[in-house]
Amino acid sequence: MDQYHNTLQNEEESLSLSTLASMRSHIINPSTPQSTLCSILQKLTCSLELSHDKVLLHYSLNLLTHLAFHHSSFSHSIFQSVCSHPLLSAQSTRLAVDSLQVLALITERVPALGLNMDKLDDGFFVSLCFGPSVSARLWLLNNAGRFQLQPSLLFTVFLGFTKDPYPYVRKACLDGLVDLINHGVFEDSSLADGCYHCAVQLLGDMEDCVRSSAIRVVSSWGLMLAASDADMKSYWSNEVFAKLCSMARDMSMEVRVEAFCALGKIEIVSEDLLLQTLSKRVLEVGKKKEVFGRNTTEQFKMLAASVAGALVHGLEDEFFEVRKSACQSLQRLAVLSAEFAHEALNILMDVLNDDSVTVRLQALKTMYYMATSGCLKVQEKHLHMFIGVLADNNREVRCAARKIFKQVKLNSLLLFKSAIDGLLDSLNIYPQDEADVFSAVSHIGRNHQQFVAIVSKEVFEEVEAAFEGNSEFNSARVAALLVLCVSASLSRVNVGTIPPILFSYAVTLLGRIYSAFIDVMDRDALLAYLSDKSRSIGCLASDINHGEGEQQLPLVQGDYSYCASIDVTSVVETSHTRDVESETQSHFVREPKDILNSQVEQRPVHDEVIKFTDLTLLKVPGIWSLIQSGFTSEVLQILSGKEDLATMRFDTMESADALAFTLQYLRIIKGLAKIWGNFFQEKLICSRAMGAIDFELAKLDRRVKEFRYRFIGFSPQEELNVLELMLVTCVLRLCKVDVCCRIPTSKRLTAIFSHVEFLLKERSVMPSTFIIELRKLLSEGGTSINDASQSHLEFYKCLESFSLKQFVCSGTIRHVRAELSILSSDSEHPLPFVSGLPVGIECDITLHNITNDNRLWLSMTMNDDGSTQYVFLDWKLFEGSGDQVRNSAFVAPFYGTPKATSFRIRVCIGLECLFEDAVSWQTYEGPRHELTFLCPEKEVYLSNVQKTKSHSL
Repeated sequence: MDQYHNTLQNEEESLSLSTLASMRSHIINPSTPQSTLCSILQKLTCSLELSHDKVLLHYSLNLLTHLAFHHSSFSHSIFQSVCSHPLLSAQSTRLAVDSLQVLALITERVPALGLNMDKLDDGFFVSLCFGPSVSARLWLLNNAGRFQLQPSLLFTVFLGFTKDPYPYVRKACLDGLVDLINHGVFEDSSLADGCYHCAVQLLGDMEDCVRSSAIRVVSSWGLMLAASDADMKSYWSNEVFAKLCSMARDMSMEVRVEAFCALGKIEIVSEDLLLQTLSKRVLEVGKKKEVFGRNTTEQFKMLAASVAGALVHGLEDEFFEVRKSACQSLQRLAVLSAEFAHEALNILMDVLNDDSVTVRLQALKTMYYMATSGCLKVQEKHLHMFIGVLADNNREVRCAARKIFKQVKLNSLLLFKSAIDGLLDSLNIYPQDEADVFSAVSHIGRNHQQFVAIVSKEVFEEVEAAFEGNSEFNSARVAALLVLCVSASLSRVNVGTIPPILFSYAVTLLGRIYSAFIDVMDRDALLAYLSDKSRSIGCLASDINHGEGEQQLPLVQGDYSYCASIDVTSVVETSHTRDVESETQSHFVREPKDILNSQVEQRPVHDEVIKFTDLTLLKVPGIWSLIQSGFTSEVLQILSGKEDLATMRFDTMESADALAFTLQYLRIIKGLAKIWGNFFQEKLICSRAMGAIDFELAKLDRRVKEFRYRFIGFSPQEELNVLELMLVTCVLRLCKVDVCCRIPTSKRLTAIFSHVEFLLKERSVMPSTFIIELRKLLSEGGTSINDASQSHLEFYKCLESFSLKQFVCSGTIRHVRAELSILSSDSEHPLPFVSGLPVGIECDITLHNITNDNRLWLSMTMNDDGSTQYVFLDWKLFEGSGDQVRNSAFVAPFYGTPKATSFRIRVCIGLECLFEDAVSWQTYEGPRHELTFLCPEKEVYLSNVQKTKSHSL
């Protein structure tokens, strides 16, 4: 740096371009010493005084600007130096403008210095504008607002330079005139009239940019003329409207867009002219009217040719930008005349078929604005088009259409029914729109109570049939009909014909429908309202019982079916087959109500999913006696009904984990029920193929293992219950006389029981009767348990002491799972590969509740030969906070590409069961223990590159 400093001191007075380039590198370097920067500033300042080379002066000014930006401590010195130098003169217009640019930039970028631009007076500004440099003149006109100049001077300069031969200068002047009217005050209407007519002449300019700016001047100054004279307001508004309409057929797309944007700013216009914009044929004025001393009929005849069909041309334009702008102008103009709004709606209906999503959206926004302004009158001929939009393939378009239905007033029962049917039909096509459809139905019900009262009988019959189990009806439609009836009852209008039982049905679907009323009440208020309205049928909402064999609607997103608390009596043993179903139902729900309430009273008020799963889990142990009594088919029917939990949706991760836990537990009990009936009924064992039992045992073993490893956060007692289920699975295997894997199963049983003993000792948990009996069996049998001679009857006796244990989702249990997405691979777009070479498979992986103690593997299995390759997933690859959710984009290499035209592999994420250490599962290049899979398998399609090329040739 010192050497560079000395070089600057000893250099000639005139700088070279290479030296300026070197200076710039030091200026932008933040580590340059202060002494060097001072030397650079001094040298640049001297060059401004001594150099006569305009190029070097230009670059010197540019460097001073950079110096002020990067080192603000020099800003004040630079500002004063440039102000005091003779460059700010008319001798060199370009350099003078460069100097002004430096001053303006420093003033704006470093406002803390409080610098003022007072070196540019009115005369100096005008002299620079008349200088020979076009670029300097253009910069001055574009930046005139940055200097403290008189508005009258600027008006004169701008108006004068609208005749400049350079189009961008003319454009800058017109833009300046628009800015003046926004910031200046001109009381003289003659000035405005002159400016307006000057802009009207420039509407015929050859350059597109000039015509676009002229449109803005005509709009702003013309509307100012109309506002300045109340007697002439209508006349000037019509004149400006006609001039703007004449530009709707300009050759430039940008000009047409600007014209329609300006039309949307018109505040008043004659209805005759408005209607003329929708007809390409010149209309006749039906009635001669004298307004403000002007003959509007004569004016209409003069302006009609310019206005004719302007909006129609815009809506039919080849460019979507113009069509969108025309729709926007209609949005403002429609509120000026009811007749015009009616005619415009007929044309807008055709726009709903536009190819551009943007245009369709804007047309719907225009209609929505018309609806909120009270000028949208929907007729029968319009409704079919509205209903068609509800099936649009774009979600935003469908949502915009439903917003209109929320506001529109339907004036006949036919239109009302058609609208409701259209919304429900669209719900069948797009079930993901359910919440928004329910909201639209809710608003329609509130706005048309009299029509809801008329159709309430039909609704009741359909809903009643659905709740009786008629599979012909779908739950989404029935829920929407309930929303319709409930919403109509919210108004002050008496809708006495709605059956009270419909409100009871609505209670059972509260979690699904409450979002339709979120704008008027919260969930608790809605529940209280529905309960109150349903009391007239003789029971509270919480006492609803569909009775024996009745099938409720599928649960979706937190349905409130858990409030169906059923009072039943204890089971009375009977041999009559007709009593079996009621007996099983009683076993399932005989838990006393006070015990249930005490165990779930700590649950959050709004989390229906957790409440419902807790109540389900509390009732599960009651069916074990049925399983032992041999009522297997009845128990399976009950459990299959409870698996409708899978259709519920959830609002929190806690409810998602509770739902997954409950479903897995129910599936395990279902598997136990199937196997238990076969093991304890000898005739079934003899008559049924042993392969089927092996299949059920393998399925149960897999489910119990998933239960053990895919859920974390168990309490000591809950963990003991899970391990007991694993022991039962092992004992069931050993009960088979011909079991072929007795030794591995025995080792696994011993390992699990050792862990159980450890828990009992360390956690002070009481063992169950089954654990005690199994302990006796293992201690008495010693090592002979591994012998084939060990009698399976001893295990049968041990199993007789087993019973289901109570689980309650305490809130700490979390579901271990993963989400796997394979990018860019399907049957139509397979991944390319070369035989014998590795191929990369792009995976997007999301992990939930995985800790760094877990070992994850990516399993890739070929469909053809069943060979599997494993890739270890390092914890460090995944990003995220904590262990709840972590993400990673991972490219997995697959090495075993075969010599084939194409092949498929199945990819899945597995969790290594580290507890399963009784037998090593894998000995090389993969997991050492068995895997439990955390997500569904994804199929990847691969195609040979060379084969593909040869076929294409």
